[in-house]
Amino acid sequence: MNNFIFQNPTKIIFGKGTEKLAGAETKKYADKILLHYGGGSIKKTGLYDTVVKSLKEAGVEFLELSGVQPNPRLSLVQQGIEICRKEGIRFILAVGGGSVIDSAKAIAVGVPYEGNVWDFYTGKAEVKEALPVGVVLTIPAAGSESSPSSVITNEDGWYKRGLTTDHIFPKFGILNPELTYTLPNYQTACGVADIMAHIMERYFTNTNDVELTDRLCEAGMKTLINNAPKALANPQDYSARAEIMWTSTVAHNNLFGTGREEDWASHDIEHEISGIYDIAHGAGLAIVFPAWMKYVYKQDVQRFAQFAVRVWDVDYNFFNPEETALKGIEKLKEFFSSLGLPVSLKDAEIDDSRLEEMADKCTASDTKTVGSFVKLNKQAVYDILTLAK
Repeated sequence: MNNFIFQNPTKIIFGKGTEKLAGAETKKYADKILLHYGGGSIKKTGLYDTVVKSLKEAGVEFLELSGVQPNPRLSLVQQGIEICRKEGIRFILAVGGGSVIDSAKAIAVGVPYEGNVWDFYTGKAEVKEALPVGVVLTIPAAGSESSPSSVITNEDGWYKRGLTTDHIFPKFGILNPELTYTLPNYQTACGVADIMAHIMERYFTNTNDVELTDRLCEAGMKTLINNAPKALANPQDYSARAEIMWTSTVAHNNLFGTGREEDWASHDIEHEISGIYDIAHGAGLAIVFPAWMKYVYKQDVQRFAQFAVRVWDVDYNFFNPEETALKGIEKLKEFFSSLGLPVSLKDAEIDDSRLEEMADKCTASDTKTVGSFVKLNKQAVYDILTLAK
């Protein structure tokens, strides 16, 4: 196990009716805020009215910025920065899923910064401060409600890039599984794939002697495998929704990665797919992860065999551990497919005309590698994308 520091300052408020506490929690930080959300879904479900009522009852003034899209856009972030500066806003309340939260975080770091907020996402600048952010979560997927991360898409070149800094841990996250009842099944499935990917990015490691976090990761994955079909069969199954929502949060709040090297190559590769083709992030991960596994599994056949046995209940073949490992990869692919997700580029109606472009962008024209479990150069990324066809 490696040395580590674990600290997660986000206050989690979990359970039925907790969205009614949004105003009281927000009031602790500001009297005037930016209310940030996506399209019309929170208005159709009544969540918007509930949040607005709670803000008014708490005496919190608010301006609104809606229009966040999946794979949130830099241009809207820049609009939010200007609104906050002009109106003297010092707090952002994000009501939505990971895209809304990531957009809110980008606005938060951009307001006090004199340069272009995109500088943070390209590594040209380091975040020194940010406005505080609060969250009312509607989609369990990205884990952004208690993570130090944000991912934004720049329409100029369609680059999708991430930022990680302790300055953007939300101050609070309100999580009511009931708010996920109205999600389309496909969106629920994409969320499950995203959560699963967050766990696997940590699970596949070169670090030895990490039994506790191995078991935590395995428990998280088993929980998703058990509860995702229940949520799809009965969208109002509170217990299944609650298990998925809480797994989403702990999967990406840094706990599962303590003491171990993490990978993140699959996320880097997927960002190029969804950056160009604008598909759901979870769907892209369902395509990339099995292909990545087939490319790298020989780096540690025993770890992949362990994944197969402990997560998928595959019988261990003592004479041929590689066969066990490959069965685990196939089980993962079958699981994603059973949720109605694409497991190949062809399934997502993406042809192979831009594979080289994606590999080039992912590795900055072969000047860098991605991933830690196996360091991948441009050719390796291209080969993985080819496997994903």
